[in-house]
Amino acid sequence: MNGNEFRFFLSCDINLPVTFRVERLEGNLPLPKSPDSENNAPTEDRTGELYVECALYIDGAPFGLPTRTRLESTGPSYCWNELITLTTKYRDLTAQSQLTFTVWDLSHGEGLIGGATILLFNNKKQLKTGKQKLRLWAGKEADGTFPTSSPGKVPRHERGELERLEKLVNKYERGQIQRVDWLDRLTFKSMERIKEHESLKNGSSHLFLVVDFCSFEHRVVFQESGANFLLPSPIASTNDIVIVWDPEVGKINPSEHKQLKLARSLTRGVIDRDLKPSSNERKSIQRILKYPPTRTLSGDERQLLWKFRFSLMSEKRALTKFLRCVEWSDVQEAKQALELMGKWEMIDVCDALELLSPVFESEEVRAYAVSVLERADDEELQCYLLQLVQGLRFERSDKSRLSHFLVQRALCNIELASFLRWYVAAELYDPAYAKRFYCTYEILEENMMKMEAGLNGEEDGFKLWRSLVRQTELTAQLCSITRDVRNVRGNTQKKIEKLRQLLSGLLCELICFEEPIRSPLAPGVLITGIVPSESSIFKSALHPLRLTFSTANGGTCKIIFKKGDDLRQDQLVVQMVSLMDRLLKLENLDLHLTPYKVLATGQDEGMLEFIPSRSLAQILSEHRSIISYLQKFHPDDHGPFGITATCLETFVKSCAGYSVITYILGIGDRHLDNLLLRDDGRLFHVDFGFILGRDPKPFPPPMKLCKEMVEAMGGAESQYYTRFKSYCCEAYNILRKSSNLILNLFYLMAGSNIPDIASDPEKGILKLQEKFRLDLDDEASIHFFQDLINESVSALFPQMVETIHRWAQYWR
Repeated sequence: MNGNEFRFFLSCDINLPVTFRVERLEGNLPLPKSPDSENNAPTEDRTGELYVECALYIDGAPFGLPTRTRLESTGPSYCWNELITLTTKYRDLTAQSQLTFTVWDLSHGEGLIGGATILLFNNKKQLKTGKQKLRLWAGKEADGTFPTSSPGKVPRHERGELERLEKLVNKYERGQIQRVDWLDRLTFKSMERIKEHESLKNGSSHLFLVVDFCSFEHRVVFQESGANFLLPSPIASTNDIVIVWDPEVGKINPSEHKQLKLARSLTRGVIDRDLKPSSNERKSIQRILKYPPTRTLSGDERQLLWKFRFSLMSEKRALTKFLRCVEWSDVQEAKQALELMGKWEMIDVCDALELLSPVFESEEVRAYAVSVLERADDEELQCYLLQLVQGLRFERSDKSRLSHFLVQRALCNIELASFLRWYVAAELYDPAYAKRFYCTYEILEENMMKMEAGLNGEEDGFKLWRSLVRQTELTAQLCSITRDVRNVRGNTQKKIEKLRQLLSGLLCELICFEEPIRSPLAPGVLITGIVPSESSIFKSALHPLRLTFSTANGGTCKIIFKKGDDLRQDQLVVQMVSLMDRLLKLENLDLHLTPYKVLATGQDEGMLEFIPSRSLAQILSEHRSIISYLQKFHPDDHGPFGITATCLETFVKSCAGYSVITYILGIGDRHLDNLLLRDDGRLFHVDFGFILGRDPKPFPPPMKLCKEMVEAMGGAESQYYTRFKSYCCEAYNILRKSSNLILNLFYLMAGSNIPDIASDPEKGILKLQEKFRLDLDDEASIHFFQDLINESVSALFPQMVETIHRWAQYWR
């Protein structure tokens, strides 16, 4: 939903009973009057046995019987938290419907505490939702006449800071204000102090009843049953804007639809076949073909493409746009579109990915997309495998053409088979699509078990499948080890000792496997066992394991195993880094990136490749500067800043590469602890908990480029910094050329359970599209990106936040 849309329900369509929750009473009860009350000042707050009487009034008259809550005597804070459901339904309400609340005390006879009345619809004719704080009229029963003499709403002239804050809290609880955990905690603490201050200043003379009204997915707008219009708002003497809801909005215009059908009449096919676009029409078509895949075509644009469909058949880029303008509900039109698709110039693999998105439901179109994917080699297919597995969600059946294609390709390549199995297994926890993913899992298992041994000594299908199943058995054992290690009391060193003790004792079979196991991160590598003396534990809340495995060829490989953390988002980001690295290298630009391997083996567990490196925070703490650290490994008295030119060039290039990629993907929460540096000068990023523009820190810079990094290049005036900016702009323009591919891959992830995508897929993809600035040409984009770099370097505020983060790390 974009910012210009207003989605709502009509009250006359809601066939549900009016429901609300009576929560609590705030404030101190007035003390009962006694003959000696003037002589003996009370020392304690009054307590009583209270209940709330609720009644519905429609147009000033009672409607239905009153409802009472249970008795509550746990004063001085009275909390009923009782759900009240009336017999009246929302569709029966009028614009002047009111609820009355009267609080009674039975501890001293039938004592009246006070009452309040609230309108169910506001002045915009929208149903009130969320928490409502009603001020009780002391000693007065709630009045249901219209207008009421006991309004629960605090008069405008009496409202202060407390009322303003409570209104904001109500919006926050309804999800209308973005949640930022660390900022929210600070805000609520400040609000508590303000409340205490206000209560001390004003005293506690008023009683308030807190009521929570039922919330709906969209706002509820009042409309009488059977009417096609809303009652007009009374004409006021002021120049207020009156909002009128048009029930026809979003519906098909009959005259436009008829004109469209006539223009697309299949009897025009003979005429359209020979039509050629004019100069202006050709320009319009070329502009449409440059649209990103996220752009919706207007009616005129769809009509233009349909009109010249025959002349566009030689333009492969036009097919996806043409298929978007087809009226698939029209059988004859759909039939002609499919015939043309078969004769169209063969599209690229990038465009085939777009045809697998949720926009295209036709099985024939999706089957055509799979036929195009068959041309991709294994290396390219592995780049898109994660998204193709997610694309199974949008298929019409469990045993789709896409599912069979992925399995057939996996049978020819054990690496593809291993990753396909893990990607599918990780989605078995999704209740909505578990059956579909399990079906693909079964097809892979059945087909692989039938494979016979190859002529070149290749293993038969049973042994291959067994080698993949043993990966799961290994991860299950690692989960068990993680739990045992966490239960050890004491510091990290004691946990490391426990880990090595387990590996050398009870779990000694892990030191030397019965048969080599294919590494889940790199299935081409056979691992033979864990080396206990070289295995350790990281000092963090989840205590990830750092394990060294011996390999069949006599070497070792190191992995990190995490339990309790969802790595699917990290897996996606690292996959995109790997893809972008490939795209840059195809244009002869190697920026020395480090796309380390990540594999989510479940909802809250996974593996990461361990890359020997140190965080910038640690380097700056011990060596004061990045240059001093690099001088330790690559000294050169004649080189720039006392290090070898190759090392400095590697550092500059990697900084440029990650600056561009983290900007495009909107990577957030960047600080010196998740920026790592390798001994050869390659810088890389880890920990991608926030993507697509989300960031827990306020005012994040467009890209993470700290002053220490600029100083390592010789400062903002040096030739190396100039070269850094040049690499950034070159990489940005190369990746802009592949923007459709990247957007299509993210579009296929729209149905995934990855947190920052699942929260609002449409918004996330549009944010990604904005980063490419497709409205600019190459020259203008260079100027734009240089300004972006300058803005990030000159941002002083992030340095202050970095200091706060260091303090937090120190005291952790």
